[in-house]
Amino acid sequence: MTIIPEDLSIHKPDEKLLNKINSIDIKEKIIFKKQSDFHNIFVVENDFGRFLKYKETYQAGYINSKNYKGNLPYINYFLIPYLMNKNIKDILLVGFGSGIIINQYEKIFSKLKRIDIVDIEENIFPIAEKYFDFKISDKMNFYLQDALIYLKMSKKKYDLIVVDVASDEGIDERFCSIEYLDLIKNSLKKDGIFISNMPSSRDIFNKKNEFVLNLLDKYKQKFEYIKLYNGKTSNKIYYKTFFDIDDEVYDVTNLIIISSDKNYNISSDYSKLENIGVDIKDYLKDLS
Repeated sequence: MTIIPEDLSIHKPDEKLLNKINSIDIKEKIIFKKQSDFHNIFVVENDFGRFLKYKETYQAGYINSKNYKGNLPYINYFLIPYLMNKNIKDILLVGFGSGIIINQYEKIFSKLKRIDIVDIEENIFPIAEKYFDFKISDKMNFYLQDALIYLKMSKKKYDLIVVDVASDEGIDERFCSIEYLDLIKNSLKKDGIFISNMPSSRDIFNKKNEFVLNLLDKYKQKFEYIKLYNGKTSNKIYYKTFFDIDDEVYDVTNLIIISSDKNYNISSDYSKLENIGVDIKDYLKDLS
């Protein structure tokens, strides 16, 4: 079963803003396309940057506009673990995207020894190299595999596990199960950090938001400490960049969940993140 983000919406969008979005025709130039066993893959360019798409869904990319330059803005939340533990050595990334975040991790984590990367799409790595300037290093190990099979088979332990997975339609419900969280816990070091991206209504704690509330109950069973980032900053950048709108329109957001059994403080030393062009301060304000 697939969790479809649009089905999680509780509140209807403002009609005027919705009409404005629907009236904007974003012209795209397809510079690469391929049908794989798992995805209908496109790399496209438009006035705002270059993007990887599966079918009609933007999966990754680089925005280059007057309002913002950088990774898809919600990915910047994945840099927050650096402010929790700057001594991270071993990282597992599930869901490769464009690879931009991996090269960023190499720049900010001075003690980094290993990044293991798991993705089921075999075409994604050469696409990232050719179209998104991804740089391979000897610290990286690539595993073309179903993520849950990898977690079941692997004996490795990680300081940080990052999961950002989606099909053309949404999130595989296997990534919302207790069994999955058990596999994550088994692959984390004692004080390891787990960060994942999930869809949610922007009204996170509304009783109608059953999917997320049930999901959080499972997380609470497995982790002592949980931080939720509601995606407000990344949403604002998205709507301003693509539609010149200052408000959030659709109800569904990226909910970034950071979990650990250690209560980490957030460092106020942002210098390395600023050096890679990310102003993290507004993202930190999105803590729910």
